[in-house]
Amino acid sequence: MTTSGHPSSDPGTALRAARGLLLACHPGPTAAVTALVTALAAASGRGTAGSALVGAAVLAGQLSIGWCNDAVDAGRDAAAGRAGKPVAGGAVSARTVWTAAVVAAALCVPLSLASGPAAGAVHLTGVAAAWAYDLGLKATALSWLPYAVGFGSLPGFVTLGLPGHPWPAWWAVLAAALLGCGAHLANVLPDIPADLATGVRGWPQRLGVARVRLLVPLPLLAATALLVFGPGEPPGAGSWAALTTAGVLTAAGLALGRGSPRIPFAAAVAVAAVDVILLLARGTAITAP
Repeated sequence: MTTSGHPSSDPGTALRAARGLLLACHPGPTAAVTALVTALAAASGRGTAGSALVGAAVLAGQLSIGWCNDAVDAGRDAAAGRAGKPVAGGAVSARTVWTAAVVAAALCVPLSLASGPAAGAVHLTGVAAAWAYDLGLKATALSWLPYAVGFGSLPGFVTLGLPGHPWPAWWAVLAAALLGCGAHLANVLPDIPADLATGVRGWPQRLGVARVRLLVPLPLLAATALLVFGPGEPPGAGSWAALTTAGVLTAAGLALGRGSPRIPFAAAVAVAAVDVILLLARGTAITAP
């Protein structure tokens, strides 16, 4: 119940709002990206404290991005009947989610800059690109660009925080950017019909379901090839196995994807996991020579 227009102090209502706020941050992708970049920092030699600092900055950035996305999309989600979305379903207010997004973004600034001005600037550029996507670029033909910039900034954030502030290897940056493009296509694929119905005409929506289903694996396979051959050394057995696995997963996704857009999405996630393992295996090699 509410009185005088103020939210109820009922613990059940507060708990529901807290749960809604947690779900509105897109907890799966937020946790996955945070864990990936933290692990990459550790593999590259950032040390325990440095890796924890990287993880905190990435977590703050990802939280702000997820909350911004759900707050902006609340009206579209309601129109599309996505009752499972916390804001659209009434579990938490858009104002609360907006406040959380701004607070997380504000925290992201000092946490990013704590790794050094160059590293911090690179990470904040990626976060700003993701906010630009949420605030309007998602409905344009350039919807892929924030994903490419956001993911592509992550190797630089890690390496520029190392002693000597080395630049990331070109192939690591390009592979991460391609992972971002693949993530964009795979993430949007199941929602293309609903997006079109609510006026969202980003790059994937303009291509249509059939074309996106065929296109999804290409940037991910290209990223796999870069991670295998980019360092310029003969691939080992593990690299060849990863490349073969990515090819098999892609073929399976294409062959079975006509029945449901969820199948290419699952295949893309699996190929992305292979790419993440390859990237982590490179460790200190992600710095430019």
